[in-house]
Amino acid sequence: MTLPRIITTPIAGAGGFAKLTPRRVSADVLAAVLPGSGRDRLAAGEVLAVTTGQQPGLFTGPLYTIYKALSAAALARCLEREVKVPVVPVFWVAGDDHDFAEANHASVLNAAGDVARIVLRERPADALLLPLFREPCGPEIGKALEQLRAALPESAFTAQTVAWLEASYRPDANLADAGADALNRLLGPRGIAVFRAHDPAAKRAAAPWLLKGLDLILPDGLSPVLVEGSAGRDRLSGGGSPVTRRSGERFTRAALERIAAESPERLSPNVLLRPVIEAALFPTVAYAAGPAELEYLETAAPLYARLGVTRQTPVPRWSGMLLEARVEKVLERYKLTPEDFAAPPGALEARFARDAVPTDIADTLVRLREELDGQYGRLATAIARIDPTLERNVQSARNAALAGSHEVEKKLVASLKRANETLTGQLARARAALFPEGKPQERALTAASFVARYGPELVDAVEAEVARWAGLP
Repeated sequence: MTLPRIITTPIAGAGGFAKLTPRRVSADVLAAVLPGSGRDRLAAGEVLAVTTGQQPGLFTGPLYTIYKALSAAALARCLEREVKVPVVPVFWVAGDDHDFAEANHASVLNAAGDVARIVLRERPADALLLPLFREPCGPEIGKALEQLRAALPESAFTAQTVAWLEASYRPDANLADAGADALNRLLGPRGIAVFRAHDPAAKRAAAPWLLKGLDLILPDGLSPVLVEGSAGRDRLSGGGSPVTRRSGERFTRAALERIAAESPERLSPNVLLRPVIEAALFPTVAYAAGPAELEYLETAAPLYARLGVTRQTPVPRWSGMLLEARVEKVLERYKLTPEDFAAPPGALEARFARDAVPTDIADTLVRLREELDGQYGRLATAIARIDPTLERNVQSARNAALAGSHEVEKKLVASLKRANETLTGQLARARAALFPEGKPQERALTAASFVARYGPELVDAVEAEVARWAGLP
C-alpha cells in the first residue's frame, strides 16, 4: 500500500540551543525512565538532553504527541553532531496532569473514512480532580479496545496495532503508565527515553524543587505548586502558610515538607514550573515545543532565574499532515488544497453548489436585486416628498424583497447540494481526514488510525521527514 504523502506545516518560534555542560543524570531520575536504548545512553555517563513532553492520552493521544517525540530525537542528533557528546531525546510523560476530559478519548478514522470517537468514560462533575496516574484504565478499557478494533479498517497491520495498544492499556494499569508504556513500545527502539514524571523516584527527585517553588508568587497570586488535597489536585497560594485554591485547605510549611519527604507523589508543578523542574532534573539544552508551549515557556522565563536553573531553549516541534492517496485524488479532482477544508463544515459544499447554479438563473438573480434596489430607492425618494415618515416602511419592504431573493437562492443551493451526494460525501471524508472535528489532523486523530493502515513503515517515513526538517542528511 502506498504511504501517505507527508506535508510539513512549519511552526514559527525561537530556535537554537542553550549552552550547558554535560552531566550525569541522578539515579532517581533514571529509575523513572522506561527501559530502552535511550535510558541506557542516559545512564552511561555525562550527557545532554533534548526534551519534549505531553500529558498521557487514550491510545497515545493525538498524532502531535508522536511528532513531538520525533522532533526531540532529530534535534538531539543534530546537536550531538555539533558538540560531540551524547545528546539524548527525552519524552516527559506528564502523568500528574488532572485534565481527564483531555485524556479520556481518542479519535480514529474508520473503514469508511469517517471519524470514530472512542471515550473510555466520563469523570463525574463532582469527582475529585485526580492526577492521571491515579486514574485506572479499569474494565472500561476492554470496551474501548473493542470499539477501536471495530473502527479500524482491515489491513495487514490492524491486528498488530490493536495488540500493541492492548499490551499497554490493561484494566489494572493507570492511564499515565499505559500511555508511557505504549509510547515506549513505539518510540523506545528509536532511541527516545520515555520518562514517567509521576514515578515515585521522579517525585523524590523533584520534591526539593517543588518546595523551592512554594516561594514563587505568580501574577495570579498563587504559587506554581499543586498538592493533592480534599478536592484532588489543587493549586497552592504562596507564602508561609499556603492555602489551596478550591478547597481552602491550609498547609504549614512543615506539613508540606513532610509531604515532600513521605509522599512526594502528592506534589506537582503547574505548567510554568514543569519545564523548570525538567531542566533541573535533566541536562536539558532544548525543548521541542508546540505553538501554545512556545508562548507559555516565555512566560516561565523568570522562574528559572529565581530557582537558579539554566533555561533550556524552546524550539518549535515539527508539524505536519498525512495526505492519503484517496484524499489526494479528491483534492486533484476538484482543484483544492488541504487548507480549503479548514473552513466550517458545509462551507466548501455550499461554494461548489453556488458554482453549480445555472448561469441564466444566477444572472437573473443579480438583475432582480439590482432592479429591486433601484426601484425601491426611487420609490423612497418620491414618497419622502409626500410623507417622510413612510420612508422607513419603504426601506423595510425593500429589505424584505431582497431577503426573499436570497432565500430562493439559498434553497436552490441546498437542492443542488442534495443532488450531488457523491461530491458531498467525498468532501466530507476528505475533511474527516484533514480537519477532523474541525481541528488540524495532528490535533485530533491518534497514531493508530494510520499505523493500522500502513504499519511501522509510516512512522519510519515521518521520522525521515522530521530529520530532513531538522537538517539531517
